[in-house]
Amino acid sequence: MNTTTSRLIKHTRHWALGALLIGSTLSHAYADSLHQLNVGYQKANIFSLLKARGTLDKALEKEGIHVNWIQFPAGPQMLEGLNVGSIDLAATGDAPPAFAQAAQANLVYLGHSPANPQTEAILVPANSPIKSIADLKGKRVALNKGSDVNYLLVKALQKNGLSYSDIQPEYLTPDDALAAFRSGDIDAWAIWDPYLAFAQSQEHAREITTAQGLVPHYTFYLATRQFADKHPKVAEEVIQQLEATSEWSNAHQQQTAQLLSQATGLSQDIWSIALKRMPFGAERMTNQTYNAQQSLADTFTQAKLIPVKVNVRSAMWAADKQALSQH
Repeated sequence: MNTTTSRLIKHTRHWALGALLIGSTLSHAYADSLHQLNVGYQKANIFSLLKARGTLDKALEKEGIHVNWIQFPAGPQMLEGLNVGSIDLAATGDAPPAFAQAAQANLVYLGHSPANPQTEAILVPANSPIKSIADLKGKRVALNKGSDVNYLLVKALQKNGLSYSDIQPEYLTPDDALAAFRSGDIDAWAIWDPYLAFAQSQEHAREITTAQGLVPHYTFYLATRQFADKHPKVAEEVIQQLEATSEWSNAHQQQTAQLLSQATGLSQDIWSIALKRMPFGAERMTNQTYNAQQSLADTFTQAKLIPVKVNVRSAMWAADKQALSQH
């Protein structure tokens, strides 16, 4: 039995009560008032798998609910959609929710993945003279602004006695950053899988650090407060579908690589590399994960990347408040 399977089994009891409350189908009292669920997804994350497998669509179709899938290039853009109400649900890395909260987005945390710090890194070209984070002083570093690697970069600089103002951040989407990396227009690139796996295997990029020992790196499952509070049983169903998809994906990496290859256009070989260090999972929020997320938000505020103090727990789902207040 591997670590991921053990973790899923460990959390089975936690979800059992919710499953009993929901029963074999959703409550028609909730389903009758919801006819369409708008889900934001990135083509490289777990919601993309959920879309490809069709299990959520089938479960909600029985209750008269249509799932409308809306693709976004990255987490920050997706949470802009969540903020304006164009989507009900999203899955992003750990930094975008903090930025969204700072912008007064009325979101809630439904759950999170296992920590996976090995799935993001700061890269340099193979022949670069840069050997360490300390060598980044004055250099051009590409990243997606407000993304989870933004947190990795800040923490890596701090650990090595540098501040964010010591580098030249170049805010680029992953595709644009890859082009800049190839052309030599940037000196380093903070990036996550599967782009990380692609850069390592196809561009022979060299990592100067991963997130291991620096930041935990979670994927968070998020919803608008309006949706989560009005349709809690539908939200529970989504999380249970994510849990089931995670268990299937962890046990069937070859099939998962095939599905994600079709979704992203990256080869199955690239995805096979990424999936070996990318455990999927769906766990309810804990005080520990809220504390980790608060540390992230405080770090961004101290670095003046977020202009206000963010209270992460203000985005706690009502369904979790009583349980977490008892621990």
